[in-house]
Amino acid sequence: MTSLARADALPPELSATPKPGVVTVETKSGAFNFASDPGETLLYAGLRSGLTLPHECATGTCGTCRARVMSGEVEICWDAAPGAAKLKRDKGDVLMCQARALGDCVLRVPSEVAQKPVRHQIPAHRTGIVENVRRLTPDVTRFEVALSEPMDFDAGQFVVVEAPGLEGARAYSMVNYGPGADRIELVVKRKPGGGFGDWLFDGGAAEGARIKLFGPLGRATFHPEENRNLLMIAGGSGIAGMMSILARAAAHDYFRDRKGYVFFGVRTLADGFYLEQFARSLRDGHGNLEVTLAISNEDVGSDARHPDHPDVKLATGFVHEVAGQAMVGRYEDVMAYVAGPPPMVDGALRTLIAQGGLSPSSIRYDKFG
Repeated sequence: MTSLARADALPPELSATPKPGVVTVETKSGAFNFASDPGETLLYAGLRSGLTLPHECATGTCGTCRARVMSGEVEICWDAAPGAAKLKRDKGDVLMCQARALGDCVLRVPSEVAQKPVRHQIPAHRTGIVENVRRLTPDVTRFEVALSEPMDFDAGQFVVVEAPGLEGARAYSMVNYGPGADRIELVVKRKPGGGFGDWLFDGGAAEGARIKLFGPLGRATFHPEENRNLLMIAGGSGIAGMMSILARAAAHDYFRDRKGYVFFGVRTLADGFYLEQFARSLRDGHGNLEVTLAISNEDVGSDARHPDHPDVKLATGFVHEVAGQAMVGRYEDVMAYVAGPPPMVDGALRTLIAQGGLSPSSIRYDKFG
């Protein structure tokens, strides 16, 4: 870890331990103050206080939570965070999700900030016990977390997870939905060099472990009262938040009066998962819900159906391309949700804007792939 001093701050060698402090953020919409606990990142402290500080991944990847330290001293947790690549470090720029206050400090945030609307839940720190770890495919695992205290969250939101013995935090969307949930379901796709995935896959090492969580976070949320047709485009483990949306839609019998289109991208037919849940959603969808499994590395032919779940359609190609072809002429009154690897998300956004003519206000996604 490194320290960054500004203005009247003490030299790093005299102030190297996080202390309780008051953080002032100067924004385009005015100045706000909040307390920061020892060891807590600036972003988490601000969000916990109810401020809408800019962020997307909350883990150092996207760079959205940029701020400039005007006075005081902060400690940098992860100096090599990908999101920090374009920071002007000599000017005092930091990522709020990777900086901790070493006392009182003043930040300048180049965006509008406000108190979080009542509809959105204020994130908080929790712990949880990992339970029911189960492999869905050779490289995808789902698990449940028994929470230390119940959590309200909107369908489509995520939590940031820290596991014992692993450095850094990871963001995962909730698969389930329910007010006051005391248990959440998460899904992880194993990636080369991914420490958390390796930990989950390592012969039961994760079962029963206590982990730290912060959340709920994320703005790619579903609210039935908005009364829009739903388009969901997801790749790999990005399907998690879409499952939460489908769960809330089912609770409201949403597809009795509205259309829904789900496009789920995987490499091969064998890589598909949550198929039984899809089949159940289709049975309850009054004929107004469609689910398509987009297969990128195999040719499934035209007008194909899943051999075990014939209500699930199959198509060959990358998921954003499959969705683009299937949605021609069907974008009216649509709210679109996108999740998955960054290249897939970028491709889907281009399709939705260029082909579908959707405005940014009709597209919701969070960057933490």
